[in-house]
Amino acid sequence: MYGYGYQNSGILKSGGGGVSPFVGLLDDYPSAAAAYSLRLLRNAYSGDAIRVRRSSDNAELNIGFVSNELDTASLTTFCSGTNGFVTTWYDQSGNGRNQTQTTASKQPQIVNSGTLILNPENNKPSILLDGTDDGFSTSVSMPVLQRFESFSVLKTSDTAGIQYCDNTTLGRWVFILQSGSSVTGLSDRFAISNIYKNNVLETLTTRGAWFSEFGDNVTHLSFLQGQINTEQWEKLTLFDYQGFALGGHSQEIVCWFSSVDNTTKDGISNNINSHYGIY
Repeated sequence: MYGYGYQNSGILKSGGGGVSPFVGLLDDYPSAAAAYSLRLLRNAYSGDAIRVRRSSDNAELNIGFVSNELDTASLTTFCSGTNGFVTTWYDQSGNGRNQTQTTASKQPQIVNSGTLILNPENNKPSILLDGTDDGFSTSVSMPVLQRFESFSVLKTSDTAGIQYCDNTTLGRWVFILQSGSSVTGLSDRFAISNIYKNNVLETLTTRGAWFSEFGDNVTHLSFLQGQINTEQWEKLTLFDYQGFALGGHSQEIVCWFSSVDNTTKDGISNNINSHYGIY
């Protein structure tokens, strides 16, 4: 029987007995600023993937990894016959930027009536966002930034598109950097210089970016490059900002606070694609 706080990380991570050492995305491409995934991303990471609350009694359990993938057996056993919601998405980068949600009604779902939620495009475990107010945030102190670059695996159910940072009322948020607890204008956010979808540069029409062509039939790997006004940033928020919440599936978001060259970008994209079968 597993007790609360159970971890099952590290199986097949070391190289004894003829088994090759596990090499994750962040082993090949280190120095990520924040990394959230339902797969193991780094050999040295010994923490969990997510913390889950079951709706039957509101008990919570940390869920780790087995064979470098989410420990779905422990997850479904814990949530047998009930729903499971993610309260924390742990940061695998080593920087402690865990994403949390303490309000039960805003916690994304990962188990439905005892059944693991899967992204129907790749049949892998997925966090499901309701498109109303589900989301996470972290208030861990961040450095003065000039660059923000990220890779996201998303399957949206929204027809309004996906929005990274903008002051329009269209689209749905994926994530936003905030320089304070309350953000009221673009001066408190970051400006996008280029954004890529499946390695194709998208044309921007605003001081921000959103995808009108994102639909609910495809899982996308998106690459975002951001040029940021130099200042201290206090919060990184995922999926919901002022009611413009993303609906659909999310499986991985990894970001760097530095420039990513094209060779590295292609390598990261190919690694993510090999796991999730996006393109």
